[in-house]
Amino acid sequence: MEFEAWPKIPRLRRDITITEKIDGTNAAVLIEEMEAPWYYQEGVQHPVMLADGRCFTLQCQSRTRLVTPADDNFGFAMWAYTHAEELVTFLGEGRHFGEWWGSGIQRRYGLDHKRFSLFNVNRWGSVPDEHWPIDLLDRVPVLYRGPFSSTQVDHELDMLRLHGSSAAPGFMDPEGIVVFLNQARLMFKATCKNDEQPKGQP
Repeated sequence: MEFEAWPKIPRLRRDITITEKIDGTNAAVLIEEMEAPWYYQEGVQHPVMLADGRCFTLQCQSRTRLVTPADDNFGFAMWAYTHAEELVTFLGEGRHFGEWWGSGIQRRYGLDHKRFSLFNVNRWGSVPDEHWPIDLLDRVPVLYRGPFSSTQVDHELDMLRLHGSSAAPGFMDPEGIVVFLNQARLMFKATCKNDEQPKGQP
């Protein structure tokens, strides 16, 4: 057998970030800079050329597959293609995960439109509201930042139960929270209802 080192164990009592878990559909925008536009794959990659002459491809995915306007997931790819230049300029290269949620998706949240909320609040959380280029693009709400505390986790769930969603104020049936352990870079979820039951069980 080859040598295999025991991995370092992250400390539990370090900072965490608690965000609201939104009940929509998982989505991501994939942005890659290319040397020339002939690399685009028709129907799979959407070409974007910025004013400075740089070329990019924009792709979209759901949790399980790539999506396009012709084979979409609740209209996410159509929305992203429509706003491709703004997304490329603002987000830059990378794979940007978030939740596509609102009208017609899961809880619906009482909205008459759909929104895309990015998960990476440590990157996007400090961007002022007025600097976001697209009205329906934002980030999931941050409920708490600070040292790990199971009491704080329970508190944030209680606040959602009592006051409703932070993402959609006035909506009184929020799903729950996501707890991100910053040092370990691990995420855990907790729901406002039936948290002890596996997903999909009644």
